[in-house]
Amino acid sequence: MKLKSRPTYKCLGKIVLWLFCFVPNFSFSQTDVLILQKDGQNIKTYAPGQHIIFETIYEQWFDGMLTDLRNDSVFINGIPFHYNEIKTMRVEREKLNYMQDGTGLIIAGVGVLVLNTVNGLYRKDKPAEWFSTTGWITSGALIVGGILLRKARTRTFPLGNKYGLHYLEIRSYKPNTIVHPPVDTTQPKE
Repeated sequence: MKLKSRPTYKCLGKIVLWLFCFVPNFSFSQTDVLILQKDGQNIKTYAPGQHIIFETIYEQWFDGMLTDLRNDSVFINGIPFHYNEIKTMRVEREKLNYMQDGTGLIIAGVGVLVLNTVNGLYRKDKPAEWFSTTGWITSGALIVGGILLRKARTRTFPLGNKYGLHYLEIRSYKPNTIVHPPVDTTQPKE
């Protein structure tokens, strides 16, 4: 008994081939990117849809969603800025939860002090004997570690000699001839 499934596979192959040929014509192209570099090496790459924090040359900090990149402009929540107006970039570290972990360490350090106080009251010790040296060192290390962890959440990059911000134009689009009329270079300038 012979199955007649061969023509179905040929038809399906043609449909898949047509999809691969025509889908790129209707899909969106890549967007421009903004690259933060340190001595020529990439630190972070920004594309639309990512969170960005920066300071402008007018000494204003902006924090928000990068909504678009086009024509050398950076759009933060729909507000355009030229990328040369950016003076300082701030990058948030995302691998750990720095704020909650730091707060937890601070609470643990204060908890060690409270525990020593409660134990001293329970034992009816003199207030000078409530805290031992190890209690002070432990609670101090936890509190200082929590404060340092909370401050390590962000890193600031002042743009200049060491750090640079580069606009990489990837988008392939045709300029609007009404807004940007072609320049006739054959005519002599007056």
